Amino acid sequence: MSRQLPLVFEAPRRGQPPRHWADLSVSERREAMVTAGQSAFRARQLSVHYFERLAADPADWTDIPAAVRSQLSELFLPPLLHPVHVLSCDGDTTVKTLWKLHDGALVESVLMRYPDRVTMCVSSQAGCGMACPFCATGQGGLQRNMSTAEIVEQVLDGARKLAAGQVPGGIGRVNNVVFMGMGEPLANYKAVIGAVRQLTAPQPDGLGMSARGITVSTVGLVPRMQQLATEGIPVTLALSLHAPDDELRDELVPINTRWNVDEVVDAAWEYARTTKRRVSIEYILIRDINDQAFRADLLAKVLKRRGNWGWVHVNLIPLNPTPGSKWTASRRRDEEEFVARLRAKGVPVTIRDTRGREIDGACGQLAAHEA
Repeated sequence: MSRQLPLVFEAPRRGQPPRHWADLSVSERREAMVTAGQSAFRARQLSVHYFERLAADPADWTDIPAAVRSQLSELFLPPLLHPVHVLSCDGDTTVKTLWKLHDGALVESVLMRYPDRVTMCVSSQAGCGMACPFCATGQGGLQRNMSTAEIVEQVLDGARKLAAGQVPGGIGRVNNVVFMGMGEPLANYKAVIGAVRQLTAPQPDGLGMSARGITVSTVGLVPRMQQLATEGIPVTLALSLHAPDDELRDELVPINTRWNVDEVVDAAWEYARTTKRRVSIEYILIRDINDQAFRADLLAKVLKRRGNWGWVHVNLIPLNPTPGSKWTASRRRDEEEFVARLRAKGVPVTIRDTRGREIDGACGQLAAHEA
């Protein structure tokens, strides 16, 4: 194994997307409305339509004078995501959308409807700079960071589809948001935290989601993990570990050369201690690379060293195929042995229910190809 792409922490500077309602705080919305020559109370009206009623069409804003609606829409709700194509599978309950941003950058989001919940997998960057060799997104490099509103709009699009009954299963709502699409969320920290605050703010100031329904994934940016623990927002932290030893993780997750296994697991433990929220350890099983029984034992040792007070849960992920990859998913017997070894050591573990593989919408497959 060899790393071909460099790590990229600073996103290339490109033209910023237009300012959007979801980029603004409540006070900034009131100020912007007054600056636009409108009464401050119009800010609450617009928020009701955007976050609560999910009404993107100004024609539906009947409590706002008709002469004002278009002005407010143009000023505060500029189109940020332009759909290129939509693919679905699982009886149309898994929907992947390819979006083109204002500058031509491409990103993807995935809606997954289960019998008891709806999860939106959202992107936080166009591309990714973490260079993980088994991930299609990481191999595509980093184009730019996304704005807070560009992230929020992915969730709102899913919410509108559900509210309109466009996804089989009847009218519903988004229960969970996972920052597991394109990009390293903690490398775009300000915009991601801004989006989390917009999603969890009570309606009509935000979408009114529970922070416990939001998962922020990271390959292990330790300073940002530590900062996230101080935000006072009890989101779930998911650490993409993928190897319990530094020698292998240096190859699979190149950021390990900056912050090693002990450092990232310590930061995850500290997050759990501070927030009282169980951390998820993400571990993609790759045949004959990281799925050996001895590595399961080592993973258990690494995690149990920090205590067994329920601070951690291991989420095993079968490797999803990507074009040109030399790696493949583990054999079933090796997967079962890995699970058995962890459970024997008292480590909670589950195997992720993979959705969207047929449409390249599963973990590690998002590459945002227009063709």
